[in-house]
This record gives sequence, structure tokens and C-alpha cells, in this order.
Amino acid sequence: MRNSRRRARFSIIPPSGDGQAFQGMVQFFYNHWRDGVEILILAALAYHGYIFFRATRGARILTGLLVLLLSLFLISQLLELNQISWLLSRFSVFLVVGVVVIFQPELRRMLAELGSSRLFSFNRPDDESLDLLMEAMQQLSARRYGALIALKRGIDMQSFAESGVELDAKITVELLTTIFHPKTSLHDGGIIIDQGRILAAGCVFPVSQREVRDRAIGLRHRAGMGITEETDALALVVSEESGALSICYNGRIEHDLKPQTLRERLNYLLVHGIPTEEEASAAAEQGKEAA
Repeated sequence: MRNSRRRARFSIIPPSGDGQAFQGMVQFFYNHWRDGVEILILAALAYHGYIFFRATRGARILTGLLVLLLSLFLISQLLELNQISWLLSRFSVFLVVGVVVIFQPELRRMLAELGSSRLFSFNRPDDESLDLLMEAMQQLSARRYGALIALKRGIDMQSFAESGVELDAKITVELLTTIFHPKTSLHDGGIIIDQGRILAAGCVFPVSQREVRDRAIGLRHRAGMGITEETDALALVVSEESGALSICYNGRIEHDLKPQTLRERLNYLLVHGIPTEEEASAAAEQGKEAA
């Protein structure tokens, strides 16, 4: 009896137009919310992929390849060139392989960044070690000793350490200036610092192929950029020709910094992590103005 009254009570109230519109919106959202999530994910991936790859040399190659394929597709459709259309339809697999080959260094760096998280692994030298490191950098700069120092963070660098001489020594100004003295056998390589200690010296770092317009950027600077492309390490560089101080991160370089600016940038990167492309460009401009 109660159920019949309830049905009667609800049946005598006709649904309003606003109610039907609201129900339609709810039903549409229920049916298509997955599509919205997929669009957001794809848009985020496309945006971050563009930001990540746009400054690389491979971006120009890929742009040229896409322009060529699009031109061939339009011509084949206009002139009804069936064989070319068929080949282009089968080209997607080869395009994926080509992208992997062209962007191999960038993809490797991106996967390395995904594999390391500041939430789970954080490696920062203590303040005393940083003070000694900065003092050594100033002395190396004053003496025009070329130097390359990588500060290990989350990603393991054992393979690079094995290319040099294992030290496991405490950071001292005297040791660092001795290692990079032009007459020593280890001065041409880089050193790796892990948890405030010198892990190895005379290490071989990969050389970055990224385009750099500054003629003052030499092989040592490119090695600093290269190690930060392969890992999430930070690299400090002293120019042998000018004594200029530089810092590298994520394949980028901030060149010719004052000692105080270098210390501030190093502290910021160790605490806050790697900045975005826009933040890095702004910081580089500020560093040049301060220098």
C-alpha cells in the first residue's frame, strides 16, 4: 500500500525541462567521462613532449619528416596515387621506430627522470661540503684549471665511476685543486661526488650533441651537459681558457656565472629540483645579467 502511494506521488509530478537537461548532462558525463580523461592525458603528454623535445636537434629532423609525409599524403590523395597511399598507410610502424631512433638520448633521459623521484630518493651534500666545493671552484677559476664535477642525485652513476679511478675521499679544497692540476693524469676527466664524498676521478662522461650557439662552450662543457642528459646529476664546470664558472642540469647549461650566483643556483636545484624550460631560460638570463 505504501509503495503504491509513493509511486503515485512521484508519477503526478511531471519532470521539468531543467530536470531533463540535468539528467541528460549526467547521463552524457557517465557515458563519456573516459573519453574526457583520455583527451586530458593525451593533451598533457603532447604538451610535455613538446616542451621536452623542442630544443633538441632531433626536433628539426622529425618536423622535416612530418612535413614530407604530409606533402606526399596530400599529393597522393589529389592525384589518386594508390600505391603511394598504400605505402603511407603502412608507414606508421616505421615512423614509430624512427622516432625512437631519432630521440634516443632524449627518451633515455626522460625514462631516467621517471625512474627517479625526489619523494623517494634525495641526495644532497651537507653545507660544509658545499662550502668546500664552492671554495675549490673559486680557486680553480682563479688558476684557470679546467674542471668538471658531477653531483650524483637519484640515478646511479656507478657505470661512469668505473670509467675512472675510485677514490671514496672526503671533499677538500687541496684534493680538488690537485686532481684538476694540468700536470696530473686525472685532470682531463670528471669527478663524481656522492653524499659529500668524492666517489671517483678521471671519469669519462658522454658528450652532448645538443646545439649550443655560444662559442665559449667547449668539450668539457658538453661533457657536463652530456652527463646531465644521461642522469639527473648536476654538473659544475670551470673553463680552462677563461676560468668561467658554469652549471649544467637536464642537458642545459648556465654559463659564466659569478661564484655567489653559482652557489645560489646550486642550492636551488638541489632543494627544488630541475626547473621547466621557461624557468631555465629566465634563470639563464638573470645569471648573465648578474655576471
